[in-house]
Amino acid sequence: MNDNPIRFGTDGWRALIADTFTFENVRACAKAAAQHFRDTQGTDAPLVVGWDTRFLSQEFARQAAGVLAEEGFKVLLASRAAPTPAASQQLVERGAAGGLVITSSHNPYNWNGVKVKPHYGGSASPAVVADIEARLPAILAEGVPAPHPAPGTVEEFDPVPGYLKAIGERVDLQAIRDAGLRIAFDPMYGTGAGLLAELIGGGKTTVIETHAEPNPRFPGIRAPEPIDENLDALKRMVAEGSFDIGIATDGDSDRLGLVDERGEYVDQLRAFALLCYFFLEIRGERGAIVRSITTTAMADRLGAHYGVEVIETPVGFKHIAPVMMERDALIGGEESGGYGFRGHLPERDGLLAALYVLEAVAVTGKRPSELVEAMFAVTGAHYYKREDFAIDERARDEIVAKLDSAEPATVAGIAVTGKDRMDGWRFSTDAGWLLFRMSGTEPLLRIYTEVREERLVDAFISEGRTIAGVA
Repeated sequence: MNDNPIRFGTDGWRALIADTFTFENVRACAKAAAQHFRDTQGTDAPLVVGWDTRFLSQEFARQAAGVLAEEGFKVLLASRAAPTPAASQQLVERGAAGGLVITSSHNPYNWNGVKVKPHYGGSASPAVVADIEARLPAILAEGVPAPHPAPGTVEEFDPVPGYLKAIGERVDLQAIRDAGLRIAFDPMYGTGAGLLAELIGGGKTTVIETHAEPNPRFPGIRAPEPIDENLDALKRMVAEGSFDIGIATDGDSDRLGLVDERGEYVDQLRAFALLCYFFLEIRGERGAIVRSITTTAMADRLGAHYGVEVIETPVGFKHIAPVMMERDALIGGEESGGYGFRGHLPERDGLLAALYVLEAVAVTGKRPSELVEAMFAVTGAHYYKREDFAIDERARDEIVAKLDSAEPATVAGIAVTGKDRMDGWRFSTDAGWLLFRMSGTEPLLRIYTEVREERLVDAFISEGRTIAGVA
């Protein structure tokens, strides 16, 4: 066995089921996390374990909970599949020392994973991850047998009611209920199914779902990631069914996808900018904006217009969360469609993000496309695209070497004004930016761009393929 097959990416450890993601390795990961929490928090407070709708997630969660209990903790184990932010919110509300969530979020069906949650409910920081990883070789060498926790040390609980109450208090639910909206909702076979209707039911607004039944194969989509290529069914549903808006959440409901009233996808960068605009313009709130390197320059324009600080971080809420807490930030967001909010958690929450968008529609009377145009009046139009390229791990070093040595004078004929390595390889121009990153969870090279003119989108991506040698 590899000395340490468990490697954490941008948010937790993820791997192929039955390859590296095995019961033995999950138990090892749980033991390392338990040791970390015991050494940093003590064992007086409980630990929380949540799980999603993926194959064997409940069984993996039970094994993890048993290990945590045998390490001296009282464990609160979710009694049903639930959103990751539900586990996080309940972790904070119950004063837990930390927790684990068995989920692979947006990855393909044959993956699963473990997210580690410190006491504040956000993503584990790089320091926490490093400490857990450092403990693993010795634990793996010794092995962790199947647990047999003492009676009463693992208690099942339902994390959903308390979570729905908490996020419902942060929005104007009555305005949404009274607006008479027709909402199409795609939970992508995941943990969000039924929850949006439960939150806003009882009024004139209605929610119609697709892909609402749990199905760990995620049929019809490559993966439960709420991005344009995976939302064809939702787009058709909205366009053909006279809906006012389409909402999607990923497998563990911490990411948001938006479709406007015309059935057109509102990309993740525009969605984040729209949420910033909602708080700054419609609600009149103020506070710092924290954004990852791969998300939108529109946030910077909004920050300048409304006089708030905008802070850029590497990709991942493990980088965004500490800054949100330190600056009491208004909002934090990343290109993946994950957005966190002040007063809730320093972590992504797809359902709460959806509620804020619905509130914006309800209180302004504007359609989603009209809200985007109102935002563009401040930021100017921006256009975004991301392409993912599957790579053979044997070619990884060659691609990295090409990008390390790349010094293009222009991109699509526009002069390069800057290059940086904050996270990946970014080339900046006066018209926009081009960025390359290796995925932290899958064997993929991602190429991103955001530009001020639509005609430049494909030109920037095409040049990116050439630079990386994946054309």
